[in-house]
Amino acid sequence: MRGADLLLRSLAESGVEICFANPGTSEMHLVAALDAAPSIRPVLTLHENVASGAADGWGRMTGRPASTLLHLGPGLANALSNLHNAKRAATPIVNIVGEHASYHVANDPPLGSDIAALARTVSAWVQTVPTARAAGDSARAAVAAALGPPGAIATLIVPSDAAWNEVVEEERGVDLRGTATEAMAEAQRRAPPGGAVDAAGVDGVARALASGEPTMLLLGGRAMAHGAVELAARVAAHTGAQLCCTSFTAVSHRGAGSVAVERLPYFPEAVAARLAAVRHLVLVDAPPPVAFFAYPDMSTVLLPASCDVQSLSDGADDVSAALDALVQATGARDAEPSRVARAIPPAASGPITSAAFAQTLAAVLPDGAIVCDEAITNRFPALVATAGARPHDWCCVTGGSLGTGLPMSFGAALAAPGRRVINLQADGSAMYTPQALWSLAREGVDVTTVILANRRYRILDFELQRLGLTSVARGRPLTDLTNPSINFVQLAESLGVPAEQVDSTEALARAMQRSFAEPGPRLIVAMMVD
Repeated sequence: MRGADLLLRSLAESGVEICFANPGTSEMHLVAALDAAPSIRPVLTLHENVASGAADGWGRMTGRPASTLLHLGPGLANALSNLHNAKRAATPIVNIVGEHASYHVANDPPLGSDIAALARTVSAWVQTVPTARAAGDSARAAVAAALGPPGAIATLIVPSDAAWNEVVEEERGVDLRGTATEAMAEAQRRAPPGGAVDAAGVDGVARALASGEPTMLLLGGRAMAHGAVELAARVAAHTGAQLCCTSFTAVSHRGAGSVAVERLPYFPEAVAARLAAVRHLVLVDAPPPVAFFAYPDMSTVLLPASCDVQSLSDGADDVSAALDALVQATGARDAEPSRVARAIPPAASGPITSAAFAQTLAAVLPDGAIVCDEAITNRFPALVATAGARPHDWCCVTGGSLGTGLPMSFGAALAAPGRRVINLQADGSAMYTPQALWSLAREGVDVTTVILANRRYRILDFELQRLGLTSVARGRPLTDLTNPSINFVQLAESLGVPAEQVDSTEALARAMQRSFAEPGPRLIVAMMVD
């Protein structure tokens, strides 16, 4: 048995089920070792950023780590953009990154780089496999690190010689039969004791809620999971607290019958205005509100000076246990949460504006859909319109790094077979990872991609206006996506995905409904007029 075989078998027996791969020469023994781990599904992607984005989608929907297989430092560098989003989403991922043979690194070969330094920009845990014999222990430790609260990125660097060297049976020192149990046990040791909460912190929050002053519960991350958000909603209903979530959540359950949670706006002045009257802000697995960017002559402080901020739970805490303790402390056990009423509009008619698109999406969104949202400027009306639509899950761009929509929808579809995934995709960001279309076709997943084609970087137009830079002349072409225009129908079909272009909301509704009725991926180009 080679080190690579031991590593892949240990990953499999530790619960890793899928590997999104874009390997190179230094990873050939790892590729061959997939034969030693038949329970791991190998999935080829044509770019590393597709691999990392797909792993993010898989991890968000399952709560379990996918693996990536990447080629040396440049391959990891290509994956960093979507690993940044995954880090912000607290998604568990195990990156396997090949490295030159240990004795060759000192020669500074052309593809040599500081892989560990690159990995640390997004990873909570980084380790280099020292020997073939240590490969199993390293793999189990990587899985345990990824499963550690609240979900993390673990990067395992594998020198070629550690992969191809033989593991002498009597020296191996590893009982492979117990690896899954051992990995889970290590993950549990890293987690806080079940139900452990900060009693003093819970009491402090309960006092704030009883103060009669305006109080907001701000939910993020794990607090938006089904059970946790129900508990938070009971507290809000009983105490009169405002219930909000962060602007960009990893996954939120929405639609008719779901808990009513207000989403904070995006632009900082709107956030500041929304929070102006809040006197007590309770963070539940959420960071304090902060603007995406700073602006001239505008404060970056979004909370009023008079606001008292408390944290009920954060990264290492048991969020559900903390909320359950708060329910008990406030007497909210029997409170009935405020829920979203069913409100499904008819499809719009006429040209495809932002509002008409949002209304049409709400009309046709199927029950149990997963929406992967990289709609950028069109996301805000879509979120509002679909609030009372059929029940669905919504995944956001958590870190603001573009190119996540197509890969995330791919990973989510593989993680949740039988559910229709809808990728709301801006045309500009679609060109960051169009290679994902090929993987959608190759794996035959049920993904409907809607390209919202306004033929420009519209968010940059907004920002120029907000900054008073409306007289820009020579820089204006940097926001324009015409000359030449992108033919997404030809692009998709060349990569194996059936596609069509529509220029009315009636045609859009029909195209989406046809795509939901047919298995496999489809792409629809919606020609926007605003």
